[in-house]
Amino acid sequence: MKSPLLLSSALLLSACQSAPTTETLYIQDKLADCVGVAPMKCMQVRSQPGESWTLFYQQIEGFTFEPGFRYQLEVRTEQLTDVPADASSVRYQLIKVVSKQAVR
Repeated sequence: MKSPLLLSSALLLSACQSAPTTETLYIQDKLADCVGVAPMKCMQVRSQPGESWTLFYQQIEGFTFEPGFRYQLEVRTEQLTDVPADASSVRYQLIKVVSKQAVR
């Protein structure tokens, strides 16, 4: 028998986020200047080869960026609800590094 607290916690968590989906992200080989709460460095990403690079203000859980390499990643994305105003409503988690290519 599950405790009522455990069951209500599980229901609350499931109400706060949607089912995860997967997507491919391409990561540029260098960080770019950007401004969040303060000036910082952001990854540059795109969803398809040939698209323009966009600034990515978040982290990808399980991924460590190394300058000088372009990456193709498979990531799990999860929509979150009821997040603070200064937080992202999307969580990104690394599934796998599809490719990692040195840029000369």
